[in-house]
Amino acid sequence: MFGKIGMWEIVLICAVALIVFGPAKLPELGRSIGRALREFRQAARDIGQSISLEDDKEGEQK
Repeated sequence: MFGKIGMWEIVLICAVALIVFGPAKLPELGRSIGRALREFRQAARDIGQSISLEDDKEGEQK
């Protein structure tokens, strides 16, 4: 998932995030990122379903 990012790079990113945002804001930030990812996945799934439905309709018309 992370490609060539190793464990130490992830630890460094988390430490910088902790310093920048502070411990009080990190849970809120995590929730916001989680919601955004969930909405993105749902939108991608909906688009995929609508495309497959359009393909099915075109296949029936031919």
